Amino acid sequence: MNLIPGQTVYQKLLQSLVAALLLMPLLVHAAGNNLPSPPNIAASGYYVMDIHSGQVLASKNPSQRLEPASLTKIMTAYIVFQELAAGNIKPQDEVLVSKKAWKMPGSRMFIEVDKRVSIDALMKGMIIQSGNDASVALAEHIAGSEESFALMMNEQAARLGMVNTHFTNATGLPDGDHYTTPEDILKVAAASIKEFPEYYKLYSVKEYTFNNIRQHNRNNLLWRDKSVDGMKTGHTEAAGYCLVASAERDNMRLITVVMGTESSEARVRETKKLLEYGYRYFETHRLYGAGQKLLSSAIWKGKQDQIELGLANDLYVTVQRGQYSKLAASTELPPRLIAPISKNESLGKAVIKFNDEIIAERPLLALHDVPEGSFIKRITDSVMMMLE
Repeated sequence: MNLIPGQTVYQKLLQSLVAALLLMPLLVHAAGNNLPSPPNIAASGYYVMDIHSGQVLASKNPSQRLEPASLTKIMTAYIVFQELAAGNIKPQDEVLVSKKAWKMPGSRMFIEVDKRVSIDALMKGMIIQSGNDASVALAEHIAGSEESFALMMNEQAARLGMVNTHFTNATGLPDGDHYTTPEDILKVAAASIKEFPEYYKLYSVKEYTFNNIRQHNRNNLLWRDKSVDGMKTGHTEAAGYCLVASAERDNMRLITVVMGTESSEARVRETKKLLEYGYRYFETHRLYGAGQKLLSSAIWKGKQDQIELGLANDLYVTVQRGQYSKLAASTELPPRLIAPISKNESLGKAVIKFNDEIIAERPLLALHDVPEGSFIKRITDSVMMMLE
C-alpha cells in the first residue's frame, strides 16, 4: 500500500472506502445478470433514458432519421423558454398575428389575423393544444420570420449534439428536409426539463381554452398514468403517431420517445410498455452532489496540509435492480500534489469498473484553492520529498 506523504494507513483505507462508493452514469451490462430483453415495440424507432444518469435503458433505430411531426414543437418551445430566461421577451408581451400564422393548416389554437395575443397564451396554445398557428406566431415574433427561426432551431440542435436533425419549420408540417431521430429529439426534451423546470410544467396541463374554444392535451398518458407529467405528441400521415413522454417515480425520471406508430392508441400503449420496463427492471440513485467533498488528500508546500476533492456535477447511477454490488470504483491521484492548486483544477480521476472492465471515468476536482505555504514550509517539504 503506497501512502501519500503525510497520510496514515487509516486515511488511506478511508480514502479507498470512499472511492469504492463513487459511482457514475453507467452502461448496464446484461450478460450474466438475467436482464429481460426490452418489450416488442410497434414503432419505427424508440428510445428510453433516465434523465439524471443519462443511462439508455432500451432503444430501436435510435439514429434513424424520421419525420417528427409536432414533436418539432419541443424545440420551438425550448427556444421560447431560452428567450424568456434571457429577458428578450416577457410572458405578457403581445404578438401581432400574421396572415401566415392565422392560415396554418393542421392543429390550431384559433388565433385571428391582425389580433394581438400574449406570449403566455401562445405558449399554452402551442404546448397544450399543439397549435401550428401559435408556433408560427411565436417564431415570427422572436426571429422575424419562420425561416429565420428555423436557423435558430438548427443552431440549438447542433449545440445539443443533435447530429441527425434538421429543421425547416417551427411546426413539424411535412418537409423533405425536416427530420430528427429518437435519440436526438430526446436530447432537447431532456434539456427542456433540466434547464426550464418552471416552463416544463406547461406540458402537464390537460386542457386550455382560447377564444371560447376548449381543447384537450393530446397526451392521453396524462390521464392514464399519474407519474407522467409531459411531454408532446405528434402526427402526420408520413410520420405516423409519435409521442415523447416523461414520468417520475421514486425520484427516478425517465423519458421515452416512440416514433412511427400506427395510431394514437398505439403510441400510448407502446410508451406505457417502455415506462413499465424501465421502472420494473432498473433503479436510479443520487450518490453525491456537485461540489460535495468525496475525499481529502495530503498536499506538499501548501498553506494547508490537506485538499478536498469532489466532482463537478451531481452524480447519479442507474443499474439493473439487484446488480448494484457488481460495481467497483477507485480513485487515481498523482504520487504528489504540490501547491499552489486552484479551485476546480483537475487532480486525478474516479475510475468505475464492472466485472473488472473500465466503463467510465470522471475527473476529481479541487474544491478550494491551496496557495503556497510560507518559505519555511516550502523548504521543509522539499527536504522531506528528497528523503521520501
